[in-house]
Amino acid sequence: MSVFADLVGQERVVAQLQAAADDAARLVRGGVGGPGGMTHAWLFTGPPGSGRSVAARAFAAALQCESPGQPGCGHCEPCGQAMAGAHPDVAVIVPEGLHLKIKEAREIILRSSRAPTRGRWQVTLIEDADRMEERTSNTLLKAIEEPPPHGVLLLCAPSVEDLLPTIRSRCRLVPLRTPPPSAVAEVLVRRDGVDPAMAAFAAQAAQGHVGRAKRLATDEEARRERRDVLSLPRSLQGVGSALAAAADLVATAKEESVQLTRDRDARETESLSKALGVGATGKGITAGKPRGSAGALKDLETLQKDRVKRTQRDALDRALVDLAAFYRDVLQLQLGTRCDLVHADLSLEASQIARATTPEATLRRIDAVLACRVALDGNVAPLLAVEAMALALRTG
Repeated sequence: MSVFADLVGQERVVAQLQAAADDAARLVRGGVGGPGGMTHAWLFTGPPGSGRSVAARAFAAALQCESPGQPGCGHCEPCGQAMAGAHPDVAVIVPEGLHLKIKEAREIILRSSRAPTRGRWQVTLIEDADRMEERTSNTLLKAIEEPPPHGVLLLCAPSVEDLLPTIRSRCRLVPLRTPPPSAVAEVLVRRDGVDPAMAAFAAQAAQGHVGRAKRLATDEEARRERRDVLSLPRSLQGVGSALAAAADLVATAKEESVQLTRDRDARETESLSKALGVGATGKGITAGKPRGSAGALKDLETLQKDRVKRTQRDALDRALVDLAAFYRDVLQLQLGTRCDLVHADLSLEASQIARATTPEATLRRIDAVLACRVALDGNVAPLLAVEAMALALRTG
């Protein structure tokens, strides 16, 4: 099966990447570039869940593929290694904290300048490239302006506006769209063995986000969290209830982030402690801690705290996307449109709010949810941002 098989509803993108991989294979064989348009820097854009990183990983595998007639065959060893994250010449960079740091950007530049060890190209894939600060972007620009002969840089971001003009103007753009729910449901049934009815529900509720749809379809806890978030509009009757609901939402997101990162943090700390010799005895060791180990463990602790913050923001953002979609359903009912509801299982609740309010009020509530997302992206304290939103959403 091709490495592009899980790229849902992106036929045009698949054709573009396969043509570029063919072109890259010709260049490796000593030929000249063809109409596929292989280049050294690529920018994959699209809304969350559209498959930006899936497309980039598949393209990285296709560039390393050994199949003579079908780059990205999915059967050869380089394809398997690249898709599993084990290929020595494919590095996948995922910012652990809220931002990609300058140190990480410098390491990326150093790595991309090396010649491939086993593969055909030295590929560096940066997920969430929009998390780069301006000074980090300027550092990374060097690798794009002066690319090494076999270096390929793949950037993923929601939109071209999320990167500096100097970077995006030097990249080949690969825009992805939100896949239709029917295509997402088909993948859940075919790939994950999900019941068709559950797959259809999850695909619609996830609004085309493939990863989110899979979690909703296979995890009862995820479905419960969604129900809790979408019960919020009916509970906001006054100032007190709004502030309490905001506190609950932030606390739930924080708890989820801790649960998602706790085991990984413990493994990382244990592994680093063993590598540093913490607990050993001998010359240069005080209280079981070798010289210099405290600083390394402190750096790891800082990284882990940043990761928890990022995971909490991501959990809150998923909740806000669900809320915005719920009020969109309310607005559709108020305006009498014929579009499918995102949260069709909550149509009764949406109808009750639609009858009790006006379209103008619903639009103001949608704006409040979107403003909260912007505030969180701007590093506003989560509780303050969510409290402001909850007060704007209240009905009494």
